[in-house]
Amino acid sequence: MAAIEMLDDQGVVEIVPCTVSAQVLAKVVGGEVDGAVLPIENSLHGSVAEHYDLLLALPVRIQRESLLRIRHNVIGMPGVRLAEVRKVMSHPVALSQCRRFLAEHPEIEVVPFYDTAGSVKHLMEAGLREVAGIASGLAAREYGGEVLVPGVEDHAENYTRFHLLGREDTAGGEAGAGADKMSLAFAIEHRPGTLVAALQRLANAGVNLTKIESRPVPGSPWEYVFYVDVRFDSAEEAEAALDALREHCRMVKVLGRYRAA
Repeated sequence: MAAIEMLDDQGVVEIVPCTVSAQVLAKVVGGEVDGAVLPIENSLHGSVAEHYDLLLALPVRIQRESLLRIRHNVIGMPGVRLAEVRKVMSHPVALSQCRRFLAEHPEIEVVPFYDTAGSVKHLMEAGLREVAGIASGLAAREYGGEVLVPGVEDHAENYTRFHLLGREDTAGGEAGAGADKMSLAFAIEHRPGTLVAALQRLANAGVNLTKIESRPVPGSPWEYVFYVDVRFDSAEEAEAALDALREHCRMVKVLGRYRAA
């Protein structure tokens, strides 16, 4: 759904399915696909940590972002009633967004699955009448399922932020037209005050810090790579922020410049 919405201006879009995120980006890096759409953050669940690690490790760039209103539905085979359901399957992130509904039905076993829509596809292909999936209405329509309970997410204001990712060497990947947001990763020396100093440099450059995330450095316990999103008013302001960080940090990587959603 996010890919179709984000690439609506590109004409006909062929969507290539993958099972795990690493496979998605391997296809991008290998040139098998033109780009990938991956979630980076949900307003209820929080950040998708694995995707930050992949952004840092691989030669890809964020080209766009979008916000998608997420509506989760309990979906089963046609004719099945909720009282007949003994298991519900979905992606762990989706399950975490539906805790209230699941707590209200302790008789239903919760089973993590690799994908939201994939759970519906699986139960329909296998004819599992005692199993339901939690997924979008589009998944029900696509695979012939029936919505048993609509809107089971914990809060109506449930949004996921998605990134459109392309190869690092793709034209336009560095800074799209009208870009006013930048995602960065940086690492600092492990001593008191270095993070405060890095953030102060961003403030002095005039950019607006809108998000900060930390991820551990493999092999270096209690050391972290920091990921930040900043908003800026001009390309010059963005460059000033980058220059200030590079003077202070032992590593800085631009993950993308793009227009904020």
